[in-house]
Amino acid sequence: MTRIIHFAIQFVMVGLAVAFVIVWVWPELLPAWRQGRDTAPGSYAEAVNRTAPSVVSVYTRTLVTEPLGLEFSDPLFNALYRDRMVTRPRRGLGSGVIISSDGLILTTQHVIAGVDDILVALWDGRVADAEVVGSDPASDLALLRVELDDLPVATLAGDDNLRAGDVVLAIGNAFGLSHTVTMGIVSATARGHLNLPSHEDFIQTDAAINAGNSGGALINPAGEVVGINSASMGQETGAQGISFAIPASVVRRVTEQIIEYGRVRRGWMGLELGDVSLQLASQQGLQPGARVTQVHRDGPAWGAGIQVGDILVYAEGQPVGSARELMQRIANAEPGSEMELEIIRGNQLFTTSVELIQQPPPQG
Repeated sequence: MTRIIHFAIQFVMVGLAVAFVIVWVWPELLPAWRQGRDTAPGSYAEAVNRTAPSVVSVYTRTLVTEPLGLEFSDPLFNALYRDRMVTRPRRGLGSGVIISSDGLILTTQHVIAGVDDILVALWDGRVADAEVVGSDPASDLALLRVELDDLPVATLAGDDNLRAGDVVLAIGNAFGLSHTVTMGIVSATARGHLNLPSHEDFIQTDAAINAGNSGGALINPAGEVVGINSASMGQETGAQGISFAIPASVVRRVTEQIIEYGRVRRGWMGLELGDVSLQLASQQGLQPGARVTQVHRDGPAWGAGIQVGDILVYAEGQPVGSARELMQRIANAEPGSEMELEIIRGNQLFTTSVELIQQPPPQG
């Protein structure tokens, strides 16, 4: 027994000695061994260095005509120049993310809407004119193209598996300071009800997104782009650390459709929905659903006989959990397809089908 114990001790000592030598000769193996055990890395430089070269600064110019704005004490000069108009350039800035080696750049639609000229500046100092390939006001995304070679390309995250509390970093042209990096956490996912003129499905984060950050990258600690920075609530509202980004799944779908069709194919039923209130649900013993608050005249829902006050409880055999959920399902459906709905009107339950059409551009 003593010999066995001595043999085991010698075996363990030899193993430790071999492990020490391996780590001494190849120290790079130690971080790999510790990977997954360190929950709070001391630096996110690797993630930033991986993605920052693919983030560009976007500069826009728009010619606007406005009053000259001069006042003279002499009535004659006032009569001559009071109503004179002058054309001036209005400049704007934003950010973008290179998503293909042939020059496709993602940005937000509000950065390039109605502008005359777009210029992008790259990480390596190159500057180029950009043309608009297409845009989607409903998601606030736009696609640009530049004629340049050897472009660094960002990696879009494969799935929307973000959770509240995950670390994220925003990279963009904040106030003209290119490739500014800010850090925060995911505050919420699938955020809606923000009263924005867009298809609402935002990542909420407390990473600072300032003027010029719009269109830039929101990345995870692996350097993957999980969202495109879009908006923030300003301090004038009393908000602090409330910013929003468009998730990668929406970015991927919109980009693919702009490239293939020149626009995003999005279903529309021609109605507005609200959630069933708790009071109404308790009074009438209703299950969760979506209540029709408006029906657009001559739209698909109008033609199917849907009325204000109807409660939609099933769509394509699946229960309707909320108004927002159903609006997302309608928008993601193909124009020209039919959607079967189960509807409660008063005390009656009936079924109808609505043929969806292409969603019109958002108003406002």
